[in-house]
Formats: sequence, structure tokens, C-alpha cells
Amino acid sequence: MNPESFAAGERRVSAAYVRQGCEARRAHEHLIQLLLEQGKCPEDGWDDSTLELFLHELAIMDSNNFLGNCGVGEREGRVASALVARRHYRFIHGIGRSGDISAVQPKAAGSSLLNKITNSLVLNVIKLAGVHSVANCFVVPMATGMSLTLCFLTLRHKRPKAKYIIWPRIDQKSCFKSMVTAGFKPVVIENVLEGDELRTDLNAVEAKVQELGPDRILCIHSTTSCFAPRVPDRLEELAVICANYDIPHVVNNAYGLQSSKCMHLIQQGARVGRIDVFVQSLDKNFMVPVGGAIIAGFNESFIQEISKMYPGRASASPSLDVLITLLSLGCNGYKKLLKERKEMFVYLSTQLKKLAETYDERLLQTPHNPISLAMTLRTLDGHHEKAVTQLGSMLFTRQVSGARAVPLGSVQTVSGHTFQGFMSHTDNYPCAYLNAAAAIGMKTQDVDLFIKRLEKCLNTIRKEQQKANVVVVSGVDDCNRARDVDIEEMALKLDSVLGDKDQPPSS
Repeated sequence: MNPESFAAGERRVSAAYVRQGCEARRAHEHLIQLLLEQGKCPEDGWDDSTLELFLHELAIMDSNNFLGNCGVGEREGRVASALVARRHYRFIHGIGRSGDISAVQPKAAGSSLLNKITNSLVLNVIKLAGVHSVANCFVVPMATGMSLTLCFLTLRHKRPKAKYIIWPRIDQKSCFKSMVTAGFKPVVIENVLEGDELRTDLNAVEAKVQELGPDRILCIHSTTSCFAPRVPDRLEELAVICANYDIPHVVNNAYGLQSSKCMHLIQQGARVGRIDVFVQSLDKNFMVPVGGAIIAGFNESFIQEISKMYPGRASASPSLDVLITLLSLGCNGYKKLLKERKEMFVYLSTQLKKLAETYDERLLQTPHNPISLAMTLRTLDGHHEKAVTQLGSMLFTRQVSGARAVPLGSVQTVSGHTFQGFMSHTDNYPCAYLNAAAAIGMKTQDVDLFIKRLEKCLNTIRKEQQKANVVVVSGVDDCNRARDVDIEEMALKLDSVLGDKDQPPSS
């Protein structure tokens, strides 16, 4: 309602009451005005009524919501189901244009403004999380793997001779497929074992750069967030190698935005060397539905090039989801979640260590991994080769999701490349283990319930092992007794025969 509408309302309702309502509305509008002027995530989260007012105001700016609109094109924002329209807050046109996912749509001013504001808020949060010098970013309606592919395809135009991507090994299929899908050959660099940790082999990376030649290498594709005992790559050292050899550097930061340590590595890598782009998932870092990612970097024009590489318009759903989430949380709410995640990591580590010691196992020492933990499963693996996978199945059927039971010697072929010891990030890790991660949104009760169910599973497996041992021992005892009886019978028969021979012949 505008001032004229409120003035008209005063003729029907007490002017004092209308003015009070007008002031209340202005409070909502003031928050919206600050957001549009500053383009930053508010310190405190908005209430739902302010959010819905804002979204409604944006939606009616799109042509499909014009009262007198007459659409005669093939894409006019028509929706058959009212439920679908409400699900999307009537943002039907999507974002971008055919030539640029960040471009403004003439007939969808509201959706375009939503897209711009979302990208601005996400940039603000990335800086808040620790990468202070990031220059530009945009939300793309694809998960991390395909977003990485988009980055590689953009680099192809800059490095036409390149055929290879150097990739310190991480056993995650989408990372590998992102390079193959873009038409490049991944050069897998095996990790080195330092204590319990698997770390980047910098000498092998540089040797491979020299062997292949910098011009034939599209980029170095490094990783921050990962499953223990692998730890984040040595980003600073890799960034220096990239700067020295003039090779682009793409970082897979899938769920690293929630970790101050991962974000610090990216910031430092950009400061001392070269990082061209880093990609992170929306669902893993902001607790929204799967389907979106953030592509960010330190060179504004290069990030714009990537956005222009995206073919066609795009879904606005991921942008809408993260916009609503950030406005609901505010900076203070998101920082609180980050702080709680760190506390949950310490708590999970403590509880998992106690449980491991109870069962003659141990928590692997992986201090460079700020999110994932691993507990050895030596006693299970030593008893039966399928006991480790049995534990994983038992946890899953007991509604424990996210835990990974990693056996020894698993082999997996991904896009034509065979990985020995798949899931363990190396050909021959010394032992089987169980993974668990303290990710954003985890609560104390999640940890307690996980430890309780894990202990029950380990108890069940231990009892089965004991029964099997009893059966084996019993079988051995039966064999020994049978052998003793056979020996005794043979001795009696022999004595009988010898005794007959000793008797003198009868007359």
C-alpha cells in the first residue's frame, strides 16, 4: 500500500489506527530498503512476514504476474498448477538470459533483482567466512561437480593446447567425472602418508608439471573439504606452483565454506600464489535443498566469463532458497551455526575416541582435517573381510546416515580409470576405518544417538565373532577327541595282535 492508499483508508478506519499500521509497514520496508541499498546480509535475521512481503513485492514485478499481461511467446511464465506457482512464490521466469546467467531479463525485473541480491549476499557471507579478498561470485543452479565442469570449459578457451588436469587424488566420483565430462584427462597424483594423514605430494605435482609442460595443463584441481584420513590439499604451496608455472588453479571447496580453516587456506593461497576460482555447494554449507553451487574467485572479469559460459536461462530455485535462508538467519545466525559446528567437531571427536578405546581401536590423528574424523576398524577387518562392510550396512539400516565404513582393498573403476583402495584416497591405507563428519547443523543429540547406535552395532558384531570362535574351538575339540578315540582303538588292536604272537604254540 502506498501513502494514497493509507490516506483513503483513514476515511473508513480511525486515522490513528491507520497511521499505526502504516508505521508498522514502514518498519518492514525499512529493512528491505537497507538490503537493496547495501546488498549485504542483515546482522539479525528477518521474520517471515518481512520475507514474504519482500518476495511478493519482487514477484509482482515479473510480467507473468502483471494483471493485464498478454503473452504470445513460447516462454511466458505459464504454470498449470497453482501449487507449483505457490511453491516458487510465482517466480516462474528463472534467472539470466540465453547468453549470460547473470544478465537481467526485461520481462522478469523481480527475478533479476532477486538474482543480483542473492549473489551480493553470498559474496558478503564468503567474506564473513574468511576469504576477505574475494572479488566476485554467482549462484549457479547445478551441484558442485557440474559447476566445476563449467569452470574447466571456460578455461578451455584460454588454454587451447591444454589436455590434462593435475589432480591430487580424492576418492569422490563427481570430482573425477567433472574433469572427464569437460573433455580433459585427469592426471592422478597419489597422496603421501604422513602419520595417519594423507597429504599432497608436492614433489610429484611439480614433477608432473615439468614432464607434461605447463601449456598442456589446463589447471591444477585441488580440494579442501574431504573425508579423513585425507586432509585438505596444501593450497598455499600449490598456489605458488601455479603462479610460478602460469597454470590456473581451481579449488573444489564443496563443504569448506563452513570451515574457517578451509577458507583461510583459500585466502592464503590467493595471497601467496594463484587461485583462479573456488566452488562450493549450497546444500552442504547453507542447509538448503540439493541443486545449487557458488562459483567464486579473485578476478571479477574471469568470474563473469564463467557466468557467460552457462548456456541458456537457469532455474531461480537455488537462488531463492539461499536468499530466504540467509535473510532468515542473518549474519549473527549464520555465525552462530559456524560456531556450533566447531563445538560439535570437538564433541564428536571426544566421544568417538572414548568409544574407539573401549573396543581396542583408536581415533586416527588427522589434525589438518577440520570437519571429518576416522576411527580404525582393525579388530573387525582382522576377523573377517566382510565385517567392515557389515558394520556400514548395520548403521544404515539403523538410520545412521553419512557414516562411511571403508574396507581395505576395494577397487572401483570411474570413467575408465581404476582406483585401487577406493574410498580411502590411496592404494594401500594401513587399516580399515569408519568415517563421521561434524557438518553445519549437527546437534549434540545427533552425536549421542550416533555413538549409541554405533556401540550397539559393534557389540552385535563382537558377539557374532565370539560365537564363531566358540564353534571353531568346539569343532577342534571334537576332532581331537575323535582322534584320541581312534588312536586308543588302534593301540588295543595292536596289543591284541602282538599278544597273540607272544603266546607259545599249542601242543
